[in-house]
Amino acid sequence: MNALIDRADLIELLGRYADIADLKEFTDLPGLVFTDPLTLDFGSVADIPPMTVPLGDYLETLRTAFAPYTATHHAITGHVIEIDGDSATIHAHVRAEHWIPDELAGDGPHHWLVVGFYDNEAVRTADGWRLNRVKLTSTYQENPQLSSVALAAERAR
Repeated sequence: MNALIDRADLIELLGRYADIADLKEFTDLPGLVFTDPLTLDFGSVADIPPMTVPLGDYLETLRTAFAPYTATHHAITGHVIEIDGDSATIHAHVRAEHWIPDELAGDGPHHWLVVGFYDNEAVRTADGWRLNRVKLTSTYQENPQLSSVALAAERAR
């Protein structure tokens, strides 16, 4: 029974992870999702090496990265979970959609799509499961240039 509860908690953890960006909730929710520090690997979409960062630094990066989007939607499905005591690995499919405002898109596309996989690690803490490693592997993208457009707009503010 505990394994089923752990699986349910870990699936819910990834739902909360998606909500951080999609609801732009950068205050309370991250403390329910991540360890501090955490290791991130978004090299397949951001062309940066994996890094371990303090949670506060990552939250500021998230705020900046997602601020310019009109909306985002991260669908995380097909969870394959392996639990070993107080550690877990979670492999899941992701479809992440990002829409930029008309004034940034001009006559071009408004929608950046990322399809791929998460290979994350979580640890059990006194407050429940928390992600301590997040790795996104993109297998397909449409209009990836919109990420740079959105980031440039936020930096220009």
